[in-house]
Amino acid sequence: MSMWKKLAIFGTTALTLAACGNGSEGTNETTESAEDADYKIAMITDIGGVDDRSFNQSSWEGMQAWAEENDFSEDAIQYYPSNSESDFIPNLNTAVMDGYDIICGIGFLLEDAITTSAQQHPDQYFALVDGEIDLPNVASLNFRDHENSFLAGMAAALTTETGRVGFIGGVEGPVIDRFQTGFTHGVEHVDDSIEVDVQYANSFGDTGAGQQIAAAMYSNGADVIFHAAGAVGNGVFKEARNRMEDGSDTQLWVIGVDRDQEAEGEYDGGNVTLASTIKQVGNAVRNLTNQTMNEGFPGNETLYYGFAEEGIDFTRGQIADEDWALIEEARQQIIDGELEVREFTYTETE
Repeated sequence: MSMWKKLAIFGTTALTLAACGNGSEGTNETTESAEDADYKIAMITDIGGVDDRSFNQSSWEGMQAWAEENDFSEDAIQYYPSNSESDFIPNLNTAVMDGYDIICGIGFLLEDAITTSAQQHPDQYFALVDGEIDLPNVASLNFRDHENSFLAGMAAALTTETGRVGFIGGVEGPVIDRFQTGFTHGVEHVDDSIEVDVQYANSFGDTGAGQQIAAAMYSNGADVIFHAAGAVGNGVFKEARNRMEDGSDTQLWVIGVDRDQEAEGEYDGGNVTLASTIKQVGNAVRNLTNQTMNEGFPGNETLYYGFAEEGIDFTRGQIADEDWALIEEARQQIIDGELEVREFTYTETE
């Protein structure tokens, strides 16, 4: 056991989504005309919907906060839900026809669709979150997810009592590779004897798969699971809650992703959410929109957001005082460049 073990926001208030519709026509039901808005931005959700309690929802909440911050009407923002990849192009086409100044695609799965739409509509501004498109009317917004995933790995390693932890990814690719790599590096940084069970659901929306994988991990001795899988994570939380309610002899934990998922861990008798990694998509969209309004659109650029740029965060949750002090020290070392976190395991970028 290592010496670490021995020594041992943009978290906005969740806004009501019930008033939002679910059709491809958009979600606002206001009588005010779209032309009355000062500036208008739209988002096309990744699979999982705007109420996935994770990636899409955090993005939408960020856009809501941006509109409120600028005293814009509800017509200034819109989302178009995607139930499958076949919805991407129709949603993009509808958003273009609806006249939004910037259309944001949430997630790397939209890369091909946005590339196609951007080529067909060269005067329309687009943004892709978690991907890279080399076109003059597209800005690419990326996050240093390996940095806050490193802290998640530290938290898991400092908390585990079984010496075994788990990582559940959604769909394999460079983005989720960052989460996996940062997490495993953080675990190793604390104690390289801890086993990390890594599995993928091959989905961002299959909650049943998330519960099934989590059940196997917990049964095999893992007591902390970090998920980077969107709505799949809802199944992970469900499995942990069920086991704790059934009187598990081992304290089980889940580390949330993209937004503070403390509420997802609540059960009768406690909470299984250890902490959450935060992806400040709302901050990135807000910064991009403000830059476009004031200075011009940064087309053909790839923008990166880490701790230093306030593009990511990590919640304390239920982490013990002495462990949190070590995690905070590591966070500052990352910001200062004194600690370099590995970024990729099985993929490479240019």
